[in-house]
Amino acid sequence: MSDFEKVFVPSYPYEAGPVRGLLSPYEPGTRTLPAGFRIGPRFLPLPVEVVFEKDVPVTLRDGVTIYTDVFRPTGSDRVPVIVAWSPYGKSGGTAPSTTSLFDMIGVDNGALSGLAKFEGPDPAFWCANGYAICNPDPRGVAESGGDSHLWDRQEGLDCHDLVEWLAEQEWCNGKVGMSGTSYLAVSQWFTAAEQPPHLAAINPWEGISDVYRDLVLRGGMPDTGFTERLQHNFVGANRREDVVAEAEQHPLFDELWEEKVPRFDRITVPAYIVASYSNTLHTQGTFRAWRRIASEEKWLRIHATQEWPDYYDEAHREELRRFFDHYLKGEDNGWEQTPRVRYATLDLHGVDRVGRPADTFPPDGVENTRFYLDAASRTLRREAPSSGSSARYSARMLPGQVSFVVGFDEETEMVGYPKAHLWVEAEGADDMDLFVLVQKLDANGTPLQQFTVPARSALLQDATERSASVLRYKGSDGRLRVSARHLDDDLSTDEIPVHSFDRIEKLAAGDVAEIQIDLAPVGLVFHRGEQLRLVISAHNLLGAIMPGVPFHEPQNAGTHIVHTGGTRASYLQLPLRTA
Repeated sequence: MSDFEKVFVPSYPYEAGPVRGLLSPYEPGTRTLPAGFRIGPRFLPLPVEVVFEKDVPVTLRDGVTIYTDVFRPTGSDRVPVIVAWSPYGKSGGTAPSTTSLFDMIGVDNGALSGLAKFEGPDPAFWCANGYAICNPDPRGVAESGGDSHLWDRQEGLDCHDLVEWLAEQEWCNGKVGMSGTSYLAVSQWFTAAEQPPHLAAINPWEGISDVYRDLVLRGGMPDTGFTERLQHNFVGANRREDVVAEAEQHPLFDELWEEKVPRFDRITVPAYIVASYSNTLHTQGTFRAWRRIASEEKWLRIHATQEWPDYYDEAHREELRRFFDHYLKGEDNGWEQTPRVRYATLDLHGVDRVGRPADTFPPDGVENTRFYLDAASRTLRREAPSSGSSARYSARMLPGQVSFVVGFDEETEMVGYPKAHLWVEAEGADDMDLFVLVQKLDANGTPLQQFTVPARSALLQDATERSASVLRYKGSDGRLRVSARHLDDDLSTDEIPVHSFDRIEKLAAGDVAEIQIDLAPVGLVFHRGEQLRLVISAHNLLGAIMPGVPFHEPQNAGTHIVHTGGTRASYLQLPLRTA
């Protein structure tokens, strides 16, 4: 592994204090927190006595020292430990950025102890159930030495060393697990790929699995607004990797980005994976990893909300405890009888169905069905129009899109992987940034949407109107820069096209390009009389993934043309099952 192509810049300065959380000052030592201890008046008191080891040094294989906090039950029993690996700060659970975010979306801060990392397991729950929690600051973060890296093999190597160090501690039973959402999920793919001997199970709860395709250059388009915000978490005295600069210098998929894709074939540890259809940052990456990891013992649960309320839900924590009890404590509790897949179907009328068992995803009975675009009628048809026609729109002016609809005369489920197979042309331009959205319409033709978090405030309404797509679900989306249309033949299937992103193929005047666009996995039910709408647009239809984050503004020009029927029969492929 080499850093010769990576870009490093000075890290953002780290200053301990309330803004970083109540336990952010560097204070090495061990103390016992009594039952009833409360880090602050708004947080949950500890239900049991807990040993708190703060700022414990751990030396990595290259001599770099990182620091970690460990919370563990008192007593002489050896216990397993769960690692929460991220740069978000060991004391992030009490940071105002966390508490205010949870307040905004409706997650009860009072149900948590504040001792967890942001997006990580809560020591109050896990210590009470016989587990230790390890909250490290990775290399380059806070007081930890070295230069920070963002989601690549270096993080996997570092966490491998931490896992093995933990397994040797006198209080540990030799079994180590990992859990957490988002960044804490992604780090699990990279760690498991390094195969630390004492890593016994992982629990990735929604996270990307390809930095290029999921984060910085989705669909071949530079979209680095969220990455810029993410990089502000890399605070310390040394340097941080600047992935935004790397995206500018490496617009094509090359060795640098290859190192930021986990080696899925080396992930063999038992895995309980949680996904959703609605997270425009994580959905495709989570499903990709679930499909490609080599673990024989892997489970997938697809929920109907957003990751944070789902992760801290009491019933879901108890279920996760059963998983870890089985693999980290060796308990014969019947976990292996859990259905390998449990999926949801969203109704968008407030009556979603969740926990539906299946052997795989998509479930049995789903057929990939082609619906052909008809530009003459703006409809989707089961049979391709015999004669060709086209729909066009100005790429610079509003609305800058075309759409096609189809109705359902019986209850139908759409569960699986949609894709768009299109014939497109640009007049007056040599490239096209295309955005695609599949929406559900009610019987009156009104688009249906659904909040994914408990809050329903005016603030959430405003924030998610044209942005914050992870908080309001509007349908299955995809995007592609047409010059990046080349497919990776080794990874593509009829269900899921995968683009190589290793070349640029501009359009000449009069060129009609045949393209495929992968859309996010979906689970929707359509009742009799309801409709599906396909939108093809020159504009970013969902905006940024989080409030206040800039998003990719396409530089489209000229006129976009979508060809349909005849020898250029564009179609939308949908995974359907009649209920």
